[in-house]
Amino acid sequence: MGKRRVELRRIEDNTSRQVSFSKRRSGILKKANELAVLCDAEVALIIFSAKGKLHYFASPYSIDEIIAHYHHFIDSEREVNEHHSLQGHLKDFSYPRVDYLILEIVQWCLDEANISKLGFDDLSQLESILEGTLAQTASRKTHLMLDTISKLHKKAMALLKARRSFGLGAEFGDEQNSNEGRLQEY
Repeated sequence: MGKRRVELRRIEDNTSRQVSFSKRRSGILKKANELAVLCDAEVALIIFSAKGKLHYFASPYSIDEIIAHYHHFIDSEREVNEHHSLQGHLKDFSYPRVDYLILEIVQWCLDEANISKLGFDDLSQLESILEGTLAQTASRKTHLMLDTISKLHKKAMALLKARRSFGLGAEFGDEQNSNEGRLQEY
């Protein structure tokens, strides 16, 4: 016989309620510990009993450090959301895969007052984001430059062809042929 589903409602008997609280508290503390160990997560769990007694769990850091990390995260998120002026400038940037939120976070992190608050993991993550964004930017820039060169090459060839059709090519002689050969290298 397996476990049966318990109807979720307040347990009326004080003794039964206290026993259930004690068992469930132990179970949730065990699960919080498993989450912290198995998933390498920062876990903070705060429980107040019906009588006002405090029970808590924190891993791998103290509860104060995890709460400070939580406050830092909330403050950072709030500042990024308030930073709408940057987003207006970023919308002018026409590369479609740019993640505006990442760029706002990077902008916030690069502020001198904020960068001193970042830990090693945060700085490593920021570095990774910057490297990825830089690689995308360099790739896009190279692609645009090659497109521009190709367009200029086609224009130059069209101009040379037009010049020949008007009989202007004979004046340039060998110089024209050497320029045409150089343009075809691209």
